[in-house]
Amino acid sequence: MVNAVKVFKKTAPNGKITVYLGRRDFVDNTSTTEPVDGVVVCDNDYLRGRNVYATVTVTYRFGREEDEVMGLHFSKEMQLATHQIYPSVDQLEPTGVQERLIKKLGGNACPFAVTLPDNAPASVQLSSGTEETSKPLGVIYELRVFVGDNSEEKPHRRNSVTLAVRKVQYSPLDRNKRQPSTLVSKGFTLSSGKLNLEVTLDKDIYYHGEQVQANLNIKNASRKTVKNIKCAVIQHVEVTMTNNHFSREVASLESKEGCPITPGTNLQKSFCLSPLASSNKNKSGIAMDGKTKDTDSNLASSTVIGEGKNPNDALGIVVSYAVRVRLNCGALGGELLADLPFKLMHPIPGDLGGVSKTQMENENIEFEDFARLRRGMSVDQP
Repeated sequence: MVNAVKVFKKTAPNGKITVYLGRRDFVDNTSTTEPVDGVVVCDNDYLRGRNVYATVTVTYRFGREEDEVMGLHFSKEMQLATHQIYPSVDQLEPTGVQERLIKKLGGNACPFAVTLPDNAPASVQLSSGTEETSKPLGVIYELRVFVGDNSEEKPHRRNSVTLAVRKVQYSPLDRNKRQPSTLVSKGFTLSSGKLNLEVTLDKDIYYHGEQVQANLNIKNASRKTVKNIKCAVIQHVEVTMTNNHFSREVASLESKEGCPITPGTNLQKSFCLSPLASSNKNKSGIAMDGKTKDTDSNLASSTVIGEGKNPNDALGIVVSYAVRVRLNCGALGGELLADLPFKLMHPIPGDLGGVSKTQMENENIEFEDFARLRRGMSVDQP
C-alpha cells in the first residue's frame, strides 16, 4: 500500500495562479513559529514582468459587526508579513512536500515560506451560541497570494488567492509530570473548627477528548454540614483588545453521594469531567479552535507563554482552564470554593512539513480542493 500525502490547492478566479499547501496549521512552540509555506504556480505570459507576493494578515474581531454604527469598528486587520515569492528573492531550501510538488508541477512551480512574528496571537474563535452573526469573533489568519507591480498594491480578487490558515499551539514534548493540588479551608462565625477541602489532579496537561479526573479529600472539623458537592471545568477568556475577562462552565457534575458530610466526618471522592466542544456549541462566549458548526471543532487550547516571557504581553484572546469545586453548607453556612488550574491542549501530530525528501520518494500526492475542506478554523472563508 502506497501512502498518499494530502495537499490542498486553490486557484485564482482568472485561473492564472494556483497555490498549494501541504498543511494549514502552523505551530507556535513558544520560542519560534513555523513559517506558512507552500508552492505557487503562475502563468508567465500573464505576469508580463509583474511579481507574485504572499502576505499573511490577521483579523482580530472583538465585537459584533451588527453593533458597528457611526464609524465605530470592532475589528482590526493587521498585515503581519509580506514576501515576494516570484521571482524569488530568497534562497529557500524546499521541504519534502515542496520538493515533490515542484517535481510534479513543473518549471513554473515556485516554493515560498512566510515567517510570522513570534508574538502573533493563536487562532481562536468565540462561539455566538444559537445567535447567527455575519462575521465570527476571534483571531483569524489568512494567506493572500496575489500578482502586482509592488507589495503595496491592493490585491484584486480576480488575480489573487485567499486561504484561511491557523496558528496553533501544541502540548510540549516534555509533558509535565507534576500533579496539581490545592488546599482550602473555611471557618464559620460563632463556631469552632474548620471545613478543609483538598483537590488534586492526575496531571497538569490534558488532551482534548480526555476526561479530567478531580480527586477530592474533604475533612469536616467544623460544626456545619456539607449538603452537596459540585465540580466543574471553567474556561477563562481574556479579550486583550478590550481588556475584557469572562468565564464559562464547559463541563460540570453535581452530586449528593456521600452527603451530608456531618461534623467530624471525612469523605474522599473523585469526579470525572469531559470538557467537549460538542456539549457547548449552543453557549455564547465559549472559546473554540474552529467554527462551532464544524463537527470536529474543539474547545480552544490553553494559551502557553514561552519561558522568560511576561504573561501580560500575550496578545489576541488568552484562554485558560481550571477545575472548580463548590461545597454547599446550606443557606447559613454558605460555600467553600476551590479553583485548581490546568492546561487543555492537543498532542503534537505528525509534521508533514518536516518530512524528509527521502521519505517522500515513495509517497503519492493527493490534491484536494481547498474550499471543500471543513476542519475547524482552517475552512476557507466565503
